[in-house]
Amino acid sequence: MIGEFIAPRRLGRDFRWLLASSWTSNLGDGIALAAAPLLIASLTSSPLLVAAGAMMQYLPWLLFGLLAGAVADRHDRRRLVMLANGLRAVIVLALVAVLVTGHATVWMVLATAFLYGTAEVFADSAGSTLLPMLVGPADLGIGNARMQAGYLVANQLAGPPLGAFLFALGSFWPFLLQVLCVALAVVLISRIAHTPVPDRGAGTATTHAIREGLTWLRHNAPVRTLVIIILVFNITWAAPWSVLVLYATERLGLGPVGYGALTTATAVGGMISVFAFGWLERHVSFSTLMRVCLSAEVLMHLGFALTTSPLVAFAIMFGFGLYAFVWGTISTTVRQRLVPLELQGRIASVNMVGVFGGLVIGQFIGGLLAQSFGLTAPWWFAFAGSALTLAIVWRPITAIAAAPPVREG
Repeated sequence: MIGEFIAPRRLGRDFRWLLASSWTSNLGDGIALAAAPLLIASLTSSPLLVAAGAMMQYLPWLLFGLLAGAVADRHDRRRLVMLANGLRAVIVLALVAVLVTGHATVWMVLATAFLYGTAEVFADSAGSTLLPMLVGPADLGIGNARMQAGYLVANQLAGPPLGAFLFALGSFWPFLLQVLCVALAVVLISRIAHTPVPDRGAGTATTHAIREGLTWLRHNAPVRTLVIIILVFNITWAAPWSVLVLYATERLGLGPVGYGALTTATAVGGMISVFAFGWLERHVSFSTLMRVCLSAEVLMHLGFALTTSPLVAFAIMFGFGLYAFVWGTISTTVRQRLVPLELQGRIASVNMVGVFGGLVIGQFIGGLLAQSFGLTAPWWFAFAGSALTLAIVWRPITAIAAAPPVREG
Protein backbone atom coordinates (compact mmCIF):
# COMPACT_ATOMS: atom_id res chain seq x y z
CA MET A 1 0.00 0.00 0.00
CA ILE A 2 2.76 2.47 0.93
CA GLY A 3 4.78 1.44 -2.11
CA GLU A 4 1.79 1.99 -4.37
CA PHE A 5 1.26 5.47 -2.89
CA ILE A 6 4.89 6.49 -3.31
CA ALA A 7 5.38 4.96 -6.78
CA PRO A 8 2.02 4.07 -8.37
CA ARG A 9 2.17 0.91 -10.45
CA ARG A 10 0.76 2.67 -13.49
CA LEU A 11 3.99 4.69 -13.75
CA GLY A 12 5.89 1.51 -14.52
CA ARG A 13 8.87 -0.50 -13.32
CA ASP A 14 11.46 1.80 -14.90
CA PHE A 15 10.04 4.78 -13.03
CA ARG A 16 10.64 2.94 -9.77
CA TRP A 17 14.30 2.33 -10.65
CA LEU A 18 14.66 6.00 -11.61
CA LEU A 19 13.05 7.05 -8.34
CA ALA A 20 15.27 4.74 -6.27
CA SER A 21 18.41 6.02 -8.00
CA SER A 22 17.33 9.64 -7.52
CA TRP A 23 16.58 9.14 -3.82
CA THR A 24 19.94 7.43 -3.22
CA SER A 25 21.94 10.08 -5.05
CA ASN A 26 20.03 12.81 -3.20
CA LEU A 27 20.96 11.27 0.13
CA GLY A 28 24.63 11.61 -0.75
CA ASP A 29 24.17 15.19 -1.90
CA GLY A 30 22.13 15.99 1.21
CA ILE A 31 24.97 14.77 3.41
CA ALA A 32 27.33 17.14 1.59
CA LEU A 33 24.77 19.96 1.77
CA ALA A 34 25.61 20.48 5.43
CA ALA A 35 29.12 19.01 5.50
CA ALA A 36 30.61 21.04 2.64
CA PRO A 37 29.84 24.53 4.07
CA LEU A 38 31.03 23.34 7.48
CA LEU A 39 34.28 22.10 5.95
CA ILE A 40 34.92 25.41 4.18
CA ALA A 41 33.96 27.40 7.28
CA SER A 42 36.49 25.34 9.27
CA LEU A 43 39.22 26.34 6.80
CA THR A 44 38.39 30.07 6.43
CA SER A 45 36.35 32.79 8.13
CA SER A 46 35.90 34.86 4.96
CA PRO A 47 32.21 35.24 3.93
CA LEU A 48 33.34 35.62 0.31
CA LEU A 49 35.22 32.30 0.34
CA VAL A 50 32.33 30.57 2.11
CA ALA A 51 30.00 31.81 -0.63
CA ALA A 52 32.54 30.73 -3.25
CA GLY A 53 32.20 27.13 -2.10
CA ALA A 54 28.70 26.83 -3.54
CA MET A 55 29.51 29.23 -6.37
CA MET A 56 32.29 26.97 -7.68
CA GLN A 57 29.92 24.03 -7.82
CA TYR A 58 27.32 26.02 -9.78
CA LEU A 59 29.68 27.93 -12.08
CA PRO A 60 30.03 24.93 -14.46
CA TRP A 61 26.40 25.42 -15.50
CA LEU A 62 27.37 28.73 -17.05
CA LEU A 63 30.34 27.15 -18.82
CA PHE A 64 28.99 23.76 -19.91
CA GLY A 65 25.21 23.82 -19.43
CA LEU A 66 24.20 24.35 -23.06
CA LEU A 67 26.76 21.80 -24.26
CA ALA A 68 25.45 19.22 -21.78
CA GLY A 69 21.88 19.73 -23.00
CA ALA A 70 22.89 19.17 -26.63
CA VAL A 71 24.85 16.04 -25.65
CA ALA A 72 21.84 14.69 -23.74
CA ASP A 73 19.61 15.06 -26.82
CA ARG A 74 22.04 13.10 -29.03
CA HIS A 75 23.14 10.16 -26.86
CA ASP A 76 21.76 7.49 -24.56
CA ARG A 77 20.60 9.58 -21.61
CA ARG A 78 20.65 6.72 -19.10
CA ARG A 79 24.30 5.93 -19.87
CA LEU A 80 25.23 9.59 -19.65
CA VAL A 81 23.77 9.77 -16.14
CA MET A 82 25.70 6.64 -15.13
CA LEU A 83 29.00 7.96 -16.50
CA ALA A 84 28.64 11.44 -14.97
CA ASN A 85 27.66 10.07 -11.56
CA GLY A 86 30.58 7.66 -11.67
CA LEU A 87 32.91 10.63 -12.21
CA ARG A 88 31.29 12.46 -9.30
CA ALA A 89 32.05 9.52 -7.01
CA VAL A 90 35.71 9.48 -8.09
CA ILE A 91 36.08 13.24 -7.51
CA VAL A 92 34.68 13.08 -3.97
CA LEU A 93 36.81 10.02 -3.22
CA ALA A 94 39.89 12.11 -4.05
CA LEU A 95 38.72 14.74 -1.55
CA VAL A 96 38.32 12.02 1.09
CA ALA A 97 41.92 10.97 0.54
CA VAL A 98 43.14 14.55 1.05
CA LEU A 99 41.05 14.96 4.20
CA VAL A 100 42.34 11.70 5.69
CA THR A 101 45.95 12.90 5.26
CA GLY A 102 45.11 16.21 6.95
CA HIS A 103 46.53 18.36 4.14
CA ALA A 104 43.29 19.90 2.85
CA THR A 105 43.18 23.62 2.08
CA VAL A 106 40.23 25.82 1.19
CA TRP A 107 41.56 26.06 -2.38
CA MET A 108 41.57 22.28 -2.74
CA VAL A 109 37.97 22.15 -1.56
CA LEU A 110 36.95 24.89 -4.00
CA ALA A 111 38.64 23.03 -6.87
CA THR A 112 36.82 19.84 -5.87
CA ALA A 113 33.51 21.70 -5.83
CA PHE A 114 34.15 22.96 -9.39
CA LEU A 115 35.04 19.51 -10.76
CA TYR A 116 32.10 17.90 -8.96
CA GLY A 117 29.78 20.57 -10.32
CA THR A 118 31.05 19.98 -13.87
CA ALA A 119 30.17 16.28 -13.69
CA GLU A 120 26.82 17.19 -12.15
CA VAL A 121 25.96 19.40 -15.13
CA PHE A 122 26.00 16.39 -17.46
CA ALA A 123 24.27 14.11 -14.95
CA ASP A 124 21.40 16.52 -14.33
CA SER A 125 20.97 17.54 -17.98
CA ALA A 126 20.54 13.94 -19.04
CA GLY A 127 18.66 12.89 -15.90
CA SER A 128 16.01 15.60 -16.27
CA THR A 129 14.94 14.09 -19.62
CA LEU A 130 14.29 10.57 -18.32
CA LEU A 131 10.95 11.11 -16.59
CA PRO A 132 9.09 12.36 -19.73
CA MET A 133 10.44 9.27 -21.53
CA LEU A 134 9.09 6.88 -18.89
CA VAL A 135 5.62 8.28 -18.03
CA GLY A 136 2.81 9.97 -19.95
CA PRO A 137 2.04 13.72 -19.85
CA ALA A 138 -0.92 13.19 -17.52
CA ASP A 139 1.35 11.55 -14.94
CA LEU A 140 4.19 14.09 -15.07
CA GLY A 141 2.75 16.06 -12.14
CA ILE A 142 2.60 13.10 -9.78
CA GLY A 143 5.92 11.77 -11.10
CA ASN A 144 7.67 15.06 -10.43
CA ALA A 145 6.03 15.29 -7.02
CA ARG A 146 7.45 11.88 -6.09
CA MET A 147 10.89 12.90 -7.35
CA GLN A 148 10.60 16.05 -5.23
CA ALA A 149 9.55 13.92 -2.26
CA GLY A 150 12.74 11.91 -2.64
CA TYR A 151 14.72 15.10 -2.78
CA LEU A 152 13.04 16.24 0.43
CA VAL A 153 13.42 12.99 2.35
CA ALA A 154 17.00 12.28 1.31
CA ASN A 155 18.57 15.62 0.38
CA GLN A 156 16.85 17.93 2.85
CA LEU A 157 15.46 15.83 5.71
CA ALA A 158 17.85 12.93 6.31
CA GLY A 159 21.05 14.13 4.65
CA PRO A 160 21.93 17.46 6.31
CA PRO A 161 21.70 16.39 9.98
CA LEU A 162 23.52 13.16 9.13
CA GLY A 163 26.21 15.15 7.32
CA ALA A 164 26.61 17.57 10.24
CA PHE A 165 26.76 14.68 12.72
CA LEU A 166 29.38 12.80 10.69
CA PHE A 167 31.42 15.99 10.22
CA ALA A 168 31.57 16.36 13.99
CA LEU A 169 33.10 12.87 14.14
CA GLY A 170 35.66 13.59 11.44
CA SER A 171 35.77 15.79 8.34
CA PHE A 172 36.13 12.91 5.87
CA TRP A 173 33.26 10.68 7.09
CA PRO A 174 30.33 12.51 5.43
CA PHE A 175 32.12 12.61 2.07
CA LEU A 176 33.00 8.92 2.22
CA LEU A 177 29.32 8.10 2.70
CA GLN A 178 28.47 10.43 -0.17
CA VAL A 179 30.75 8.39 -2.44
CA LEU A 180 28.92 5.19 -1.50
CA CYS A 181 25.51 6.73 -2.14
CA VAL A 182 26.41 8.10 -5.58
CA ALA A 183 27.99 4.77 -6.57
CA LEU A 184 24.83 2.89 -5.54
CA ALA A 185 22.73 5.35 -7.57
CA VAL A 186 24.72 4.35 -10.67
CA VAL A 187 23.88 0.69 -10.06
CA LEU A 188 20.17 1.42 -9.59
CA ILE A 189 19.76 3.52 -12.72
CA SER A 190 21.53 0.83 -14.75
CA ARG A 191 18.43 -1.35 -14.19
CA ILE A 192 16.30 0.95 -16.35
CA ALA A 193 15.58 -0.48 -19.78
CA HIS A 194 17.45 1.07 -22.71
CA THR A 195 16.22 4.61 -23.39
CA PRO A 196 16.08 5.45 -27.10
CA VAL A 197 17.99 8.41 -28.52
CA PRO A 198 15.61 10.85 -30.27
CA ASP A 199 16.18 10.79 -34.04
CA ARG A 200 16.18 14.55 -34.32
CA GLY A 201 19.67 15.96 -33.83
CA ALA A 202 21.54 12.75 -34.61
CA GLY A 203 24.50 13.63 -36.79
CA THR A 204 23.91 17.34 -36.27
CA ALA A 205 26.75 19.62 -35.18
CA THR A 206 26.64 20.46 -31.47
CA THR A 207 26.63 24.20 -32.10
CA HIS A 208 23.71 23.83 -34.50
CA ALA A 209 21.82 21.72 -31.95
CA ILE A 210 22.34 24.40 -29.30
CA ARG A 211 21.13 27.13 -31.66
CA GLU A 212 18.07 25.07 -32.53
CA GLY A 213 17.13 24.80 -28.87
CA LEU A 214 17.68 28.50 -28.23
CA THR A 215 15.63 29.43 -31.31
CA TRP A 216 12.73 27.27 -30.14
CA LEU A 217 12.91 28.86 -26.68
CA ARG A 218 12.98 32.38 -28.11
CA HIS A 219 9.71 31.74 -29.98
CA ASN A 220 7.91 30.03 -27.08
CA ALA A 221 6.79 32.83 -24.77
CA PRO A 222 5.49 30.71 -21.84
CA VAL A 223 8.66 28.64 -21.44
CA ARG A 224 10.88 31.67 -22.09
CA THR A 225 9.13 33.71 -19.40
CA LEU A 226 9.33 30.80 -16.97
CA VAL A 227 13.10 30.59 -17.46
CA ILE A 228 13.44 34.34 -16.81
CA ILE A 229 11.39 34.09 -13.60
CA ILE A 230 13.56 31.22 -12.38
CA LEU A 231 16.76 33.14 -13.19
CA VAL A 232 15.78 36.30 -11.32
CA PHE A 233 14.29 34.58 -8.29
CA ASN A 234 17.39 32.42 -7.95
CA ILE A 235 19.57 35.53 -7.88
CA THR A 236 17.54 36.97 -5.00
CA TRP A 237 17.26 33.59 -3.23
CA ALA A 238 20.96 32.74 -3.49
CA ALA A 239 22.24 36.05 -2.13
CA PRO A 240 21.31 35.32 1.51
CA TRP A 241 21.60 31.54 1.17
CA SER A 242 25.28 31.88 0.23
CA VAL A 243 26.11 32.92 3.81
CA LEU A 244 23.36 30.98 5.58
CA VAL A 245 25.91 28.97 7.55
CA LEU A 246 27.37 32.21 8.97
CA TYR A 247 23.91 33.71 9.54
CA ALA A 248 22.86 30.60 11.45
CA THR A 249 25.98 30.32 13.59
CA GLU A 250 26.70 34.03 14.26
CA ARG A 251 23.30 35.79 14.19
CA LEU A 252 21.07 32.95 15.40
CA GLY A 253 23.69 31.36 17.67
CA LEU A 254 23.28 27.82 16.27
CA GLY A 255 26.05 25.22 16.23
CA PRO A 256 26.86 22.77 13.40
CA VAL A 257 24.02 20.39 14.30
CA GLY A 258 21.62 23.32 14.69
CA TYR A 259 22.58 24.57 11.24
CA GLY A 260 21.83 21.14 9.79
CA ALA A 261 18.48 21.07 11.60
CA LEU A 262 17.62 24.50 10.16
CA THR A 263 17.83 23.15 6.62
CA THR A 264 15.87 20.08 7.75
CA ALA A 265 12.93 22.30 8.76
CA THR A 266 12.51 23.06 5.06
CA ALA A 267 12.11 19.37 4.33
CA VAL A 268 9.44 18.93 7.00
CA GLY A 269 7.29 21.60 5.39
CA GLY A 270 8.08 20.29 1.94
CA MET A 271 6.97 16.76 2.81
CA ILE A 272 3.49 18.07 3.51
CA SER A 273 3.27 19.98 0.25
CA VAL A 274 4.64 17.35 -2.15
CA PHE A 275 2.43 14.57 -0.82
CA ALA A 276 -0.53 16.95 -0.99
CA PHE A 277 0.37 17.94 -4.56
CA GLY A 278 -2.14 15.57 -6.14
CA TRP A 279 -4.98 17.24 -4.23
CA LEU A 280 -3.62 20.72 -5.01
CA GLU A 281 -3.33 19.89 -8.71
CA ARG A 282 -7.00 18.84 -8.81
CA HIS A 283 -8.45 21.74 -6.80
CA VAL A 284 -6.25 24.83 -7.34
CA SER A 285 -5.12 26.30 -10.65
CA PHE A 286 -1.42 26.34 -11.47
CA SER A 287 -1.51 30.12 -11.93
CA THR A 288 -2.87 30.65 -8.41
CA LEU A 289 -0.34 28.26 -6.90
CA MET A 290 2.53 29.97 -8.72
CA ARG A 291 1.51 33.41 -7.45
CA VAL A 292 1.10 32.14 -3.89
CA CYS A 293 4.54 30.50 -3.96
CA LEU A 294 6.35 33.59 -5.27
CA SER A 295 4.53 35.86 -2.82
CA ALA A 296 5.57 33.64 0.07
CA GLU A 297 9.18 33.88 -1.13
CA VAL A 298 9.06 37.67 -0.80
CA LEU A 299 7.71 37.45 2.75
CA MET A 300 10.31 34.84 3.74
CA HIS A 301 13.19 37.18 2.89
CA LEU A 302 11.61 39.97 4.95
CA GLY A 303 11.15 37.65 7.92
CA PHE A 304 14.79 36.57 7.94
CA ALA A 305 15.97 40.17 7.61
CA LEU A 306 14.07 41.13 10.77
CA THR A 307 14.44 38.15 13.11
CA THR A 308 17.19 37.14 15.52
CA SER A 309 15.19 34.26 17.01
CA PRO A 310 16.09 30.64 16.14
CA LEU A 311 12.45 29.61 16.69
CA VAL A 312 11.20 32.19 14.20
CA ALA A 313 13.90 31.11 11.75
CA PHE A 314 12.82 27.48 12.03
CA ALA A 315 9.19 28.50 11.43
CA ILE A 316 10.17 30.47 8.34
CA MET A 317 12.17 27.54 6.98
CA PHE A 318 9.17 25.27 7.56
CA GLY A 319 7.00 27.67 5.56
CA PHE A 320 9.67 27.84 2.86
CA GLY A 321 9.38 24.08 2.47
CA LEU A 322 5.60 24.32 2.15
CA TYR A 323 5.73 26.51 -0.95
CA ALA A 324 9.16 25.95 -2.49
CA PHE A 325 8.59 22.36 -3.49
CA VAL A 326 5.13 23.06 -4.86
CA TRP A 327 6.79 25.68 -7.07
CA GLY A 328 9.54 23.25 -8.09
CA THR A 329 7.02 20.57 -9.05
CA ILE A 330 4.81 22.99 -10.99
CA SER A 331 7.60 24.70 -12.90
CA THR A 332 9.18 21.38 -13.91
CA THR A 333 5.83 19.85 -14.92
CA VAL A 334 4.82 22.88 -16.99
CA ARG A 335 8.15 22.90 -18.81
CA GLN A 336 8.10 19.16 -19.55
CA ARG A 337 4.53 19.35 -20.90
CA LEU A 338 5.37 22.25 -23.23
CA VAL A 339 8.70 21.01 -24.65
CA PRO A 340 8.95 18.37 -27.43
CA LEU A 341 10.74 15.17 -26.37
CA GLU A 342 13.63 15.70 -28.78
CA LEU A 343 14.33 19.13 -27.23
CA GLN A 344 13.94 18.15 -23.56
CA GLY A 345 17.69 18.04 -22.89
CA ARG A 346 18.48 21.39 -24.47
CA ILE A 347 15.57 23.30 -22.95
CA ALA A 348 16.15 21.69 -19.56
CA SER A 349 19.79 22.75 -19.76
CA VAL A 350 18.83 26.35 -20.58
CA ASN A 351 16.51 26.27 -17.59
CA MET A 352 19.31 24.92 -15.41
CA VAL A 353 21.71 27.56 -16.71
CA GLY A 354 19.11 30.06 -15.51
CA VAL A 355 18.85 28.30 -12.15
CA PHE A 356 22.56 28.02 -11.48
CA GLY A 357 23.51 31.19 -13.30
CA GLY A 358 21.18 32.95 -10.90
CA LEU A 359 22.77 31.10 -7.98
CA VAL A 360 26.30 32.09 -9.02
CA ILE A 361 25.35 35.75 -9.46
CA GLY A 362 23.31 35.79 -6.27
CA GLN A 363 25.98 34.06 -4.18
CA PHE A 364 28.60 36.53 -5.35
CA ILE A 365 26.32 39.46 -4.52
CA GLY A 366 25.43 37.92 -1.17
CA GLY A 367 29.06 37.38 -0.21
CA LEU A 368 29.96 40.98 -1.08
CA LEU A 369 26.95 42.44 0.74
CA ALA A 370 27.56 40.36 3.86
CA GLN A 371 31.24 41.26 3.97
CA SER A 372 30.57 44.96 3.42
CA PHE A 373 27.31 45.60 5.30
CA GLY A 374 26.68 42.63 7.60
CA LEU A 375 24.83 39.33 7.50
CA THR A 376 21.32 40.82 7.14
CA ALA A 377 22.16 42.90 4.06
CA PRO A 378 21.66 39.96 1.62
CA TRP A 379 18.18 39.34 3.05
CA TRP A 380 17.14 42.97 2.45
CA PHE A 381 18.49 42.75 -1.10
CA ALA A 382 16.50 39.53 -1.65
CA PHE A 383 13.30 41.06 -0.28
CA ALA A 384 13.45 44.16 -2.49
CA GLY A 385 14.51 42.28 -5.63
CA SER A 386 11.94 39.50 -5.36
CA ALA A 387 9.10 41.93 -4.58
CA LEU A 388 9.87 44.00 -7.67
CA THR A 389 10.14 40.91 -9.87
CA LEU A 390 6.84 39.51 -8.61
CA ALA A 391 5.05 42.75 -9.49
CA ILE A 392 6.40 42.53 -13.07
CA VAL A 393 5.52 38.86 -13.71
CA TRP A 394 2.17 38.77 -11.90
CA ARG A 395 0.10 38.92 -15.10
CA PRO A 396 2.31 36.79 -17.43
CA ILE A 397 1.95 33.87 -15.00
CA THR A 398 -1.58 33.30 -16.36
CA ALA A 399 -0.26 32.67 -19.90
CA ILE A 400 2.41 30.27 -18.61
CA ALA A 401 -0.05 28.12 -16.68
CA ALA A 402 -2.68 28.11 -19.44
CA ALA A 403 -0.34 27.14 -22.33
CA PRO A 404 -1.49 23.89 -24.06
CA PRO A 405 0.82 20.85 -23.78
CA VAL A 406 2.87 19.82 -26.81
CA ARG A 407 1.59 16.96 -28.94
CA GLU A 408 4.26 14.47 -29.89
CA GLY A 409 4.03 13.28 -33.45
